[in-house]
Amino acid sequence: MRYHSHRLSVAPMMDWTDRHCRMFHRQLSARALLYTEMVTAPAVIHGDRDRLLGFDAGEHPVALQLGGSDPGQLAEAARIGADHGYEEINLNVGCPSDRVQSGCFGAVLMERPALVADCVAAMIAAAPVEVTVKCRIGVDDQRPETVLPDFIAQVSAAGVRRFAIHARKAWLQGLSPRENREVPPLDYPLVGKMKAAFPALHISVNGGIASLKEAEAFLAAGLDGVMVGRAAYHDPHAILGAADEVIFGGPPGPDRAAVVERMRPYIARHLEAGGRLHQITRHMLGLFHGQPGARGWRRVLSERANLSGAGLEVLDAALAEVGRAAA
Repeated sequence: MRYHSHRLSVAPMMDWTDRHCRMFHRQLSARALLYTEMVTAPAVIHGDRDRLLGFDAGEHPVALQLGGSDPGQLAEAARIGADHGYEEINLNVGCPSDRVQSGCFGAVLMERPALVADCVAAMIAAAPVEVTVKCRIGVDDQRPETVLPDFIAQVSAAGVRRFAIHARKAWLQGLSPRENREVPPLDYPLVGKMKAAFPALHISVNGGIASLKEAEAFLAAGLDGVMVGRAAYHDPHAILGAADEVIFGGPPGPDRAAVVERMRPYIARHLEAGGRLHQITRHMLGLFHGQPGARGWRRVLSERANLSGAGLEVLDAALAEVGRAAA
């Protein structure tokens, strides 16, 4: 994949990493790998594919995350995703929500590694792009130090070469999806042990990583990649704006004002097509996080971007708040 983009990626996040979020993130980093929200295999097969899978060519490199547990459905969905131009198809074995449990996909599949192996084997046979897995270290009362290496061994034997491991258990009973992102303790050393145990595999670590300094430390310790979630969304410039230089050894990223300018043509096209300003700017609220004028930027966009007829003048007004505060 171009630029070794898997060294740093933005985690798939439901309701957040839609096509507009990804386009915004791409203005900050040319190299980080971006993921879609999870889309279920049946939805891909039977749903509105343009709405579910459509993306702008400017988002590359971009990967599609699928949810499901039926090998035939996942194979068909993977083929469709590859045909739409995604450079990677990722299988979700980490989401702990009630909905995925009832559908037998997501984190509950940590209990069924043989089924996951069947699924990825079918996906690999059907899709001409790389198939990867995002998983937890275990669920409920499983012993991660036993379960995780067995899971990786079975799934890699089916052909998967790249794993992103959220370094927490998922508690399928007793914790909400939000609590499952924060309450179970992180076990980064176990992820490091997986890299030592499977040196030929690409192992990325995910979960609780809040800065590029932390990401650098994981890479220096021998892990192949780092997947950042909420920190990249809430403070995107601190993570993605510096990533091309710090993680990939490229030129510095654009400043915040330049990112806004880069987004203007995309926003204009979206508005001309009948879209709403808020659909894009809701993902941009954290751009000036920690900077003078950040509160005014958020206030203007939050109050005015969802109004009927809101256009680029709202973006200009929000940017003016930043300018006044910095003067």
